[in-house]
Amino acid sequence: MSDDIQIRELPGTWVVRAGGAVLGETRKALELSEGSLPPVVYFPRADLAMAMLDPSPTRSTCPKKGEAVYFSIQAKSGPIQDAGWSYETPLDTVSAIAGHIAFFADKATVEEV
Repeated sequence: MSDDIQIRELPGTWVVRAGGAVLGETRKALELSEGSLPPVVYFPRADLAMAMLDPSPTRSTCPKKGEAVYFSIQAKSGPIQDAGWSYETPLDTVSAIAGHIAFFADKATVEEV
């Protein structure tokens, strides 16, 4: 793993909400800390309502994690564009986040319940 990236299992139950709906709840959340950036909570796909998430054409590349793909949330009020991201095939050093999705704080609420 990169020297400035740490991944740990989070204790407790974590939930993600957006557009007035609960998108997921898990007891298997992962927290990724990278340098001085705020920690990010990743949810296993199996614990998310994937029917509410549509793949986006948006892509980005991180030299420490690999290529990120993005997801838009289908909310009652309309789509929330590029609200979450996932590393489908992350670099070996961060392979623990494969199969997980994280969400932007300004587009979804992630909290421990």
